[in-house]
Amino acid sequence: MTPPPGSLLAAENLRKAYGPTTALDGAEFSIHPGEVVAVMGPSGSGKSTLLHCLAGIVTPDSGTITYDGRELSAMTDAQRSALRRSEFGFVFQFGQLVPELTCVENVALPLRLNGAPRKEAERTALAWMERLEVDDLRKKRPGEVSGGQGQRVAVARALVTGPRMLFADEPTGALDSLNGERVMELLTEAARSANAAVVLVTHEARVAAYSDREIVVRDGKSRDMERLV
Repeated sequence: MTPPPGSLLAAENLRKAYGPTTALDGAEFSIHPGEVVAVMGPSGSGKSTLLHCLAGIVTPDSGTITYDGRELSAMTDAQRSALRRSEFGFVFQFGQLVPELTCVENVALPLRLNGAPRKEAERTALAWMERLEVDDLRKKRPGEVSGGQGQRVAVARALVTGPRMLFADEPTGALDSLNGERVMELLTEAARSANAAVVLVTHEARVAAYSDREIVVRDGKSRDMERLV
């Protein structure tokens, strides 16, 4: 596969095994700035492994991943960590907010870790919380808000640094359908307005419907559904 011109992130022939278990077997992927791509597949198909490789969290056994013209495997661990802090954002199934911090402190945390002063970081955090309709929760702790509210706080935290890539792993998996749909509306709307590319791992068709394109992963192999039409 030749990555489409203008791709922000592209992967070719990815292979990854954990002992005798093959997780990825020649998977391919590409995404453009501002595009939302859903990665679908049954449990154990390799879709989460693909996301972790694309995000530089897991190193594939072979194959190439190119982000903005740079080969991820050629970077040091420190360079990949810096990339995840500054240009990548993450949303997980259960939010993974820090329970001891207030919601605004959670959203401001990535900025604080990058050296921003507290007041400046919290001002930026509040602006994102307003966009995600949770600015009224600024002083509450994660244990005091609903699952849907907490996940919107998590989305605000993922977007607060202005990432170029957003990785969302089953972001609505712990929510009811109504809350899940609102989270997806706000996530995709906010990401597109910031021209961030979104890799969305899901097994739910209603969640994938918010994407521009679907990649199906099965037995470690990927198929771009748009190219099969």
